[in-house]
Amino acid sequence: MCGESGCNGHKSDHGGYRQSRYREERCECHFERGGRLLPQYLQAFLLLLLSAKPTHGYELMESLGSFGFTDQNIDPTTIYRHLRRMEEDGLVKSTWDTSGAGPAKRLYGLTPEGEDVLQSWAVVIRHDMKILGTFLEQYDRMTAGSR
Repeated sequence: MCGESGCNGHKSDHGGYRQSRYREERCECHFERGGRLLPQYLQAFLLLLLSAKPTHGYELMESLGSFGFTDQNIDPTTIYRHLRRMEEDGLVKSTWDTSGAGPAKRLYGLTPEGEDVLQSWAVVIRHDMKILGTFLEQYDRMTAGSR
């Protein structure tokens, strides 16, 4: 098993994840739970949330829940890793927020480059939705008699 709760027995030495530049995808055994698609778009969701207002990492994690992200399909360390990489690439910038009680927290905001990448994501997601819609239409036609 890859070690992930609810895994159906997939054997793997990769800890359940495949790495790529901006995303972590769960191993194939998580496909059944729908945990594979959302992480692929994590950067887009983070940029969208940051386009509304500068935000702390913890608040971003909470806000991702409204898009269907859960701790079963995304890990908090993944979010911070994405934020760090996006900052290295100039898509977001962070400042230390020392207001309020407790330790200083990073406040992330979108840069002009991040706005451009967000627009590109919108194009990609529209395209992907069209392809996925075509898949579902074909699937529904093929399985209409077997339901």
